[in-house]
Formats: sequence, structure tokens, C-alpha cells
Amino acid sequence: MSIKSSTGTRWGYAVAVWGVLFAIPSFLWAMGSTFGARSTVAPELVRLAEDRVPWFLAVLWVTGFLKLFGAAIGIGLTRLRGRLTGRSLVFCGGGAAVLLIWHGGLFVVHGILVETGAAAVDPDLAGLTRWYLYLWGPWFIAGGLAFATATAHYLRHHADHRRAQHFGTAGALGALLLSLASTATGIG
Repeated sequence: MSIKSSTGTRWGYAVAVWGVLFAIPSFLWAMGSTFGARSTVAPELVRLAEDRVPWFLAVLWVTGFLKLFGAAIGIGLTRLRGRLTGRSLVFCGGGAAVLLIWHGGLFVVHGILVETGAAAVDPDLAGLTRWYLYLWGPWFIAGGLAFATATAHYLRHHADHRRAQHFGTAGALGALLLSLASTATGIG
């Protein structure tokens, strides 16, 4: 059964389009192209892609497929599902929303600190910092907001919305803890 609100459906499809568009660079870079990467991505990552480092190529493929999985979650959020599937969609939607907003927010905050002179970066990376401030940060935040809105619309129409909401909260908290841990360890 389709969600009654066309607005809610549009947000789910927006998530799907966002996920597919975001997966394209991952797959291109995994296949050997560095189109768009030189000016918009950290030089160390470009070198790993150019040198065809196996573990990094695997990361690119996995992230590409995770982005497509996110697109599938978006499509799933356009149609009401049974309790188990609905709760899984809400869990993933809540987690993706927090993970993407947090990650994008870090890019934006860092970029603002660099642009205002409150933080310093190697002069060769100043232009790259602007890409993270004006492109990647907002792109992550937009995806996170789309996931949050699609998930909220889904919950509004879900018969078991009170219980399903707990799954969204669990996904969001899990994503936040994962993000904090990766930031603290320097991995993310």
C-alpha cells in the first residue's frame, strides 16, 4: 500500500535519487576513473584510487553498494510494509539521517573554521577545504535531511508508529555512537 501523502512519497524518491547520484562517483573511481576527484577529494584518496590499491578499491565498491542500498531504503519508505520490514526501514532511515547530517556537519564546521582563520590547513589543501564546505558537507546534510523527512512521513502513516519510532531512535543513536567513535579514533 502506498503512503497516502504524495509529499512523503516524494521524499522517499528524493532519497533514492540522492543515493543513486551519490553512488556514481564511487563506482567510477572504483573502475579506474578519477573524474571529479582531483579537485574535490583529498589527494591521498585520489592516489589510492589511481594506484588501484586493492583494499581501497574494495572500500569504493562497498560504499557504492551501500549508497544504492540507501536508495532502496528510500524507495521502501514510499510504501507501507509489515511490522518487521517497516521497523527495519525506520531503523535504517533514522540511522542514515543522523550519520549523514553528522558527517556533513563536520565538513561544514571544519570548512567554516578554515575560512574564518580559526583553523589552519596546508595551503595546498585550502581549495579542497572549500569543496568540502560548499559541496560535500551540504550534499551529506541534504541526504540526511531527506532520509529524516522520508522516515518521519513513513512513521506518520505506519499503523505501529509508536513502536516503529523506537527503531528509528535506535538507528539514530547507533549511527551517532558509530560516528563519534570513528571521529575519536581518526577513522572517520
